[in-house]
Amino acid sequence: MNDSSAISDYRRKHRVGREIICDCCRKTFPFCWRCRCGFKICQACMHANLWGMSCNGITWECPDCGGQNGFGNQ
Repeated sequence: MNDSSAISDYRRKHRVGREIICDCCRKTFPFCWRCRCGFKICQACMHANLWGMSCNGITWECPDCGGQNGFGNQ
């Protein structure tokens, strides 16, 4: 069942092009934290800038729009 040749067409189609460009370091990643305004930040940049983006470790504030985002809603 875990054979890569047995992956459905739907899954293969939606997996392609999932690379995201971090707005901070401009590198490509398969996962980035996202704000509703479109701002994207990779895990490494989030970790480096967490001191200024979160005061409680549960939510983070978008530097572009100032919106509050949770860490568990991705």
